Amino acid sequence: MSVVLRYARKSAPFILLVVLLLIGKVVSDLTLPLYTSRIVNIGIQQGGLEHTVPSALGEATFKALSSIADESTRSILEASYRFEPDTHAISAYVLTDDARVDETMMSDLLATLSMGALASEANQSLRRQAALSLISTEYERLGMPMGTIRQRYIIRTGLMMLLISALGMVASMLVSLFASRIAAALGKDLRSALFAKTVSSNQEEIERFSTASLVTRSTNDIQQIQQSFVMILRVVVFAPLMALGGLFRVLQTNSSMSWTIGVGILAVLTVVMTMFVLAMPRFKRLQILVDSINRIVRETLNGLQVIRAFNTQDHERQRFAKANDELTATSLFVNRAMSAMMPAMMLIMNLTTILIVSKGGQHIAQGTMQVGDMMAFIQYAMLIIMSFLMISMLTIMLPRAAVSATRIKEVLDTPFTITQSDMPIALPDPLQGRIVFDRVSFSYPKAEAQALSDISFSAEPGSVTAIVGSTGSGKSTLLSLLLRFHDIASGSITIDGVDIREAELSSLRSKIGYVPQRALLFSGTIRSNIAFGKSDIDEAAVAQSADLAMAGTFIGERNEGYDAPVSQGGTNVSGGQRQRLCIARAIVGSPPILLFDDSFSALDYRTERQVRQNLRDHLGGSTVLIVAQRISSILHADQILVLDEGRLVGSGSHRYLMEHCPVYRQIASSQLSPQEIEAYGTQ
Repeated sequence: MSVVLRYARKSAPFILLVVLLLIGKVVSDLTLPLYTSRIVNIGIQQGGLEHTVPSALGEATFKALSSIADESTRSILEASYRFEPDTHAISAYVLTDDARVDETMMSDLLATLSMGALASEANQSLRRQAALSLISTEYERLGMPMGTIRQRYIIRTGLMMLLISALGMVASMLVSLFASRIAAALGKDLRSALFAKTVSSNQEEIERFSTASLVTRSTNDIQQIQQSFVMILRVVVFAPLMALGGLFRVLQTNSSMSWTIGVGILAVLTVVMTMFVLAMPRFKRLQILVDSINRIVRETLNGLQVIRAFNTQDHERQRFAKANDELTATSLFVNRAMSAMMPAMMLIMNLTTILIVSKGGQHIAQGTMQVGDMMAFIQYAMLIIMSFLMISMLTIMLPRAAVSATRIKEVLDTPFTITQSDMPIALPDPLQGRIVFDRVSFSYPKAEAQALSDISFSAEPGSVTAIVGSTGSGKSTLLSLLLRFHDIASGSITIDGVDIREAELSSLRSKIGYVPQRALLFSGTIRSNIAFGKSDIDEAAVAQSADLAMAGTFIGERNEGYDAPVSQGGTNVSGGQRQRLCIARAIVGSPPILLFDDSFSALDYRTERQVRQNLRDHLGGSTVLIVAQRISSILHADQILVLDEGRLVGSGSHRYLMEHCPVYRQIASSQLSPQEIEAYGTQ
């Protein structure tokens, strides 16, 4: 979870605010049962009388109390009350403002007067109740409105409960609001970091995790973390404070019944641990199954035409159904297990309530507990059990979120295989574009054989260098090394004398126009695709590059022109149109180096010839490297490189290679007729 804490640090002030609000919520929830107890005990049972020191006593009662009191107590009584014959319905002694009599003293005196000799054997609770009963009777004799006293106390206490409830509700709403915003900000930052890491990663790092897994990590895993973080913010502070505060209140209410709550907590932990053991392995399995579903869907969508062509729809449906059924079964098991927890918790809480009522009834009968105290005890018990339930649920949610956090951390902490030097060198501006490969070797990770071995050649500014060879000979790899999609194992590659490993990556790639083997467009418009990555390119440059790539004609035929929409991957344009737009994207801005990786395969011969002519006429100063399959299209290149199993087996003109390179001669013989070979050989 370290990655979560790292990105949550920026929200520390709001997290502190959430903690303070949760403390307020805990205080509110723990205070309400006290007021409930007071309404029952004081408001209903005691008629609204809060204290055992009466504000007034009848003359006869006061004299009776004085007669049973010792001399020191009698002097305190006489100093605390003054005689007022006309204040109440009968003559009375009224409590003075500077009274020195205390609760215990009056409780003992009144209980003795009410219970006689039994008072010495009664516990403090019974003595207090007897004293309050006598005070209530005395107030009625004095003509004091007992109904009004009771009603005022209940209303006053009820209003206080409403106020506390309102404050708790506001705190809870603010906690939900801030927790949701903090979690949403965390999810946003994690998605941004994961996306930035992905787009900066090399193909080796992408293949390590797989595209489907990266999609799952960017969506489902971050969603799991976001949802869990909301619960963490709300529970990790609230539940322990509520449990400790509830236990403290319970011990204050009646410590002899605290074991009943222990029984309830033990039952809750038993249920939760059972669910934990059953469900946790499924939680870990869920994310892997989501990866599998994403992979199958992605493969199916990418290969839809092939699937239809080979009539394998049923096979793909079965493959998806198998993965979908496994994911569904696992999800159902987890959801059923989690759904079963709440009824089990409700049963435990109800049984605990019954246990508390049965034991509390015995204490009430013995006079050691009041009805309101038992009601408060039940409320505290429910709060404590719910707190332990939330803590237990957190122990289930945390491992699930931890799995997702670990998967995200794996991506974020994966070191880049392509890194920039500590003191990068900016390529010269303007760049001439002289490229030199000096004894370059390269092998893909975990590959047994080298993809390129001891490659040396130079490409001069304004020249065209063609690269031919059989499939898998390393043609595309050579271009990818120049772009630093991979780093060479040995040797060096320089541009205008600067080793590309020492150059700024952004500077290097901004000087190169690249057309990949697979013509790929992005969702947007034709204009946005041609000007891709070059925000400072004007309309004229976009139109010029489209014309040079022979794309201006079909663009002009569209009603929207350059604002015509392009779907994801460019699937709403033909292969040839897609390839021409990719060429236009590469040559916009006239880069000093142009790389074409078999980029004319979808063009007819006439269009290809015209595009090449346009490039020679308008970009003649650029250094051009072309990977080609058709010999006829590169006959007039300044030099032709022949690769065979990663080695450079020949370089030179077409005529020279036909005479001195058997591999090239074999390729030419497979594509050209004897007449064409003879005709081209004289040129």
